[in-house]
Amino acid sequence: MRSQDVRLLSVGTVLPGQPLDIATLARRFGLGVSWEQWVEAFVGTGTRYLSFDLDSGEVRQSLADLGETAAARAVAAAGIGPDAVDLMVMGTSSPDALMPATVNLIADRLGIDGIPTYQLQSGCSGAVQALDVARQMLLAGRHRTALVIGAETVSKHVDLDVDPRRLAADQMASMVMFGDGAGAAVLSTQPGADGPVLLETFVQLAGLGRPPGHTVEWFGLRDRHGDGPGGSEDYKAIEESVPVLAAEILQALLDELGWKETDVDYLLPPQLSGRMTARIAEQLPAPAAYEISCVAETANTGNALPFFQLERLLPRMMEGERAIGIAVESSKWIKAGFALER
Repeated sequence: MRSQDVRLLSVGTVLPGQPLDIATLARRFGLGVSWEQWVEAFVGTGTRYLSFDLDSGEVRQSLADLGETAAARAVAAAGIGPDAVDLMVMGTSSPDALMPATVNLIADRLGIDGIPTYQLQSGCSGAVQALDVARQMLLAGRHRTALVIGAETVSKHVDLDVDPRRLAADQMASMVMFGDGAGAAVLSTQPGADGPVLLETFVQLAGLGRPPGHTVEWFGLRDRHGDGPGGSEDYKAIEESVPVLAAEILQALLDELGWKETDVDYLLPPQLSGRMTARIAEQLPAPAAYEISCVAETANTGNALPFFQLERLLPRMMEGERAIGIAVESSKWIKAGFALER
């Protein structure tokens, strides 16, 4: 093993509560079979997991709770203790608070101190951005073992008193597309470390002159009682742009690595919704690749999703096999991806 190899030692994930299917949501909001059929046809995400009780609204798990569990599982799976971690990076778009950073709360719970910690606020590309930061810092040689976390509690934006029939189509789609969850991975340059090599990470802003495709508002004491929605989504722009950007990410990684399209054994496509992910994967030019997707079962858990994909990938990868993961952040359009080789 070359000393500069960054290896993916382990992955840990967690989903809160029990799986909620479309029929359960329909009953909760007084919606009929036609609404269920619309969700199935348009979104195609069968189940999601929420960190609060759907009937009472009681919050059962915070972002720090989920992140702690996923991180502890990843550390245990790597066969190390928290004291071996000398770098932590987290990506999220839904922190528990603006301050303190959730990554530091997780570190405290794990008994980790005296190391650099970073929290990146970003949408679906944040997990890859966190992997990129950790990889670059490990390659610089000052650190040897990084704990990387991606987590979301997007259900904090769900209004249990709303009548979904009064929502715009984009808001209704968001209501059923997203869910909560967390994932974490341990990266290491320690001699003798076992696991696939994280060969490349790719992050590139692609939003110059392009309107935001997804907006999430933040309300302070002055404006928290306003009537505006907590977020908005240009679903048509996302539907049109993500497949194009995903293909550009794949090509950029292939060019950087000198791989051909047929060299990719596993493809981890963007996980937007069950329907959209299937369409994107079909259009990506990786004819020999086995698709690793999970969104139809987990819903869109944002920055947790790549870790759920990696958790499915790792047991399958054989010696010499290669994988490419792709993520697109639609708020201001960030292209992101990574490549692994065992």
